[in-house]
Parts: sequence; C-alpha cells; structure tokens
Amino acid sequence: MTPALPGAGIQVTDVFLRDGLQDEAVTLAPAQRVEIGEAIAAAGVRRMEVASFVHPRRVPQMAGAEEVVQSLQVSTTAELTVLALNGRGVERAVAAGAGHIQIVASASQAHSSANAGRTVEQALHDLGDQVAACPGVDFFAGISTAFTCPFEGRIDPERLLWMVRSFKDMGVTDIGLADTLGTTPTAELVASLDHVLAGEPNLTYYLHLHNAHGQALATVDAAIERGITRFDAALGGYGGCPFAPGAAGNLSTGDLVRHLHEQGHRTGIDEDLLAVATSLARDLVSTAPRLPEASNA
Repeated sequence: MTPALPGAGIQVTDVFLRDGLQDEAVTLAPAQRVEIGEAIAAAGVRRMEVASFVHPRRVPQMAGAEEVVQSLQVSTTAELTVLALNGRGVERAVAAGAGHIQIVASASQAHSSANAGRTVEQALHDLGDQVAACPGVDFFAGISTAFTCPFEGRIDPERLLWMVRSFKDMGVTDIGLADTLGTTPTAELVASLDHVLAGEPNLTYYLHLHNAHGQALATVDAAIERGITRFDAALGGYGGCPFAPGAAGNLSTGDLVRHLHEQGHRTGIDEDLLAVATSLARDLVSTAPRLPEASNA
C-alpha cells in the first residue's frame, strides 16, 4: 500500500453507539442513542457504527437496534454501519434496512467460544452462507482479537492472514483488524500488519484500536505510514468487550481527530462540535438506568 502523505484525508468511524455502549452497565433508550448519533453526525463524522444485532439477553445495551438504525437513516446523511455475529443477526440487520453490515469473527478459538459460542470455523461458515444469500448488501469484515487474545495470548500473524483470506474467499474485501484488548505493543501490531499487507496487498484495511496503554495514537501513525487511512474510535474513549476480560476502552474520537489535525491530516470533523457530542454522551450515560446485574453487584 502507498503511505498516506501529510494532508491526506483520513476517515474516522465513530463506534460509540455500538462498541462504546456495549460494555457500559447501563441502558440508553433508542431515542437517546439516536440523539447522540445525530450529534456525532452534526460534528462532521461521515461514518458511524450504530448498533449490533445480537440477542438482547447477551448484550441488553443493544436492544432496539432496529429503531436506532431506521431513525438515524431519516435524520442524518452519515453512512451507518451495524454489526452481526451470525446468520440471525444478519437477517435482522437486513430486515431493518441496514445497508452496511460488518460481519465479525475472532482470530482465536477461545474468544470465539466466549463471544459467539462456536468455533472460528463454524462462525466463518455461517457468515459465508449469509454473504452468499444477500448479494445486494455491502458486507465488510472485522477480525476480533486480531493481534492479542485474553485467553490465548499473541495471535500468530500467519493465523491472522488465514482469517483475512477466509473473508476474501467469501468475496469480502474490506477488512478491519481489531486490537480488542488494546494491549498489543505498536511494534508487534505493525509486524502483524506488515505480514498481512505483504500477503494480501490488494484488499482494503482499517484498524479498530482500544487503548489500554496509551499507545493507540503511535499505532495510528505507524499504520498511516503503511497506507491505512481508516480508523475506528469512540466518543470519550468509551467501550470494551464484555467477552474479553481486561479489554480497555476504545481510542477516543476526540483524541484521534485532534492528533490527526495536528499531523496535518484532513478528517472533515469539527472538534468543537465533537466535544458537544461527547458531553451529551457522557451526560446521558451518567444518568441512565443501570442494568439489574450491575445494580445488584
């Protein structure tokens, strides 16, 4: 890939409404999530991950995903993406009118069992069937625990390349690599990224970075040097993974945008309006009803 030069446009996808909320011990009503989404879009964020189509018993924070998607399709012009872990999730997303669906599989068997309740091979087979059954949908892929697993440790770069090729074989060529824990040292993450880029240089890649050790921005810089121009982040650095013990919050959208602007890159995002959206999100989370399990803790 060609390195992105200073002044290049960098796409920031805000994932607060999905990844930011899924690990919070509170529930926001769909209307509140829509309000936050509208504020994110007003700040100039052109792409947002707004929901996950999972069973509400497993992730109650995502209840009402259909309402969130359909309302934001009317009230914003941002590109809306959603996440699905299995065939049922894809079916629900399609029925809700979602046009951009991220299908996700874990690079590690242990995380796949905890997160999706099945092996990596089973997950990939099921997702491949759904891609084939929905030719009109824009599918893109996310690989969880792409670099480090809370149960298995470091992921072999060759294993990661095999995952990338598995999605490529489905016809999915837009692939995100997630540092789910946020603990992978920049040099180690970049070594795996280099291995993937050497093996499959003609696909489109983005990074989904959590920020346990404050190194995510250094990783962003190293990835941009390798031609990566798309990154996920979440308002206020919220987020984590309920099924990955120790997972840190996401890279903060405000921190990422500020850093990119300081480096001379263009994002199209207004930092002041982004701060307004962040304040709204914090206020609503701080006053939201707690989940029953959290209340009894």
